[in-house]
Amino acid sequence: MTLKEAYNYGVYFLSANGVDEADFKSKCLVCKCAGVKNSQFHQHSGDEIITKRFSDMLWRVKQGEPLQYVLGEWDFYNSTFYVGEGVLIPRPETEELTQLAVDFLKDKKNPVVFDLCAGSGCIGLSLAKEYPNANVFLVEKSDKAFEYLLKNAKDVPNAQCVLDDISNENCIAGNADLIVSNPPYIKSVEIDSLQSEVQCEPRMALDGGNDGLDFYRILSSKWKSRLKSGGEMLLEIGNEQGNTVSSLFDNAQVIKDMYGNDRIVKIN
Repeated sequence: MTLKEAYNYGVYFLSANGVDEADFKSKCLVCKCAGVKNSQFHQHSGDEIITKRFSDMLWRVKQGEPLQYVLGEWDFYNSTFYVGEGVLIPRPETEELTQLAVDFLKDKKNPVVFDLCAGSGCIGLSLAKEYPNANVFLVEKSDKAFEYLLKNAKDVPNAQCVLDDISNENCIAGNADLIVSNPPYIKSVEIDSLQSEVQCEPRMALDGGNDGLDFYRILSSKWKSRLKSGGEMLLEIGNEQGNTVSSLFDNAQVIKDMYGNDRIVKIN
């Protein structure tokens, strides 16, 4: 089966089974099977692919497994990160937080960065790659997610991965110029109502407690004081949490995302 034939079949199969974005997902899958980028699809449309592998991947997507898990990797900012069962999938909104962090660090010499609740490491490792002079510490408590974090950090020498819970503020020594975090922030009672693909992601990375604020309280009480003079904290938040999260900190500013929703709290 050629790349184009497989793509056409994939669009038909996914659409017939009620899967959204069938054309995009089919293209991602066939290009993964062919070992080419999506942008190279037309150049390689006549290439043969392994039909069984493609069929297996289609079935996994049809069953509700996230596309990113099926692919085993996902692009974020300027890099590609390994992802899979047990780790939160990087999202475009988080790239906005990463860009703010990049902008903040541009005039810093040898900055120290803490990425708390690091997951795949997409934020902290993007910063470490952007600034080789930075010293970036990434803290993650999930054993499964930590495996992906280590894999993604393999060739990033200025990144130090720490397996621990951020409730232990002593897991990293010293203070930071920048603290970034995309912590769990969904209310516990709301998780079961999320779309099926999101429910495939680890509950540990989603569940922010009864009011969704458990981790922000930890960040406020145990980590805000770890900022150096002139330092900054950038936190991703849910799209209705601007007021509640900012109220936990002094000198907090709510920043909206590309869709006009509350998405980031900046603390100086």
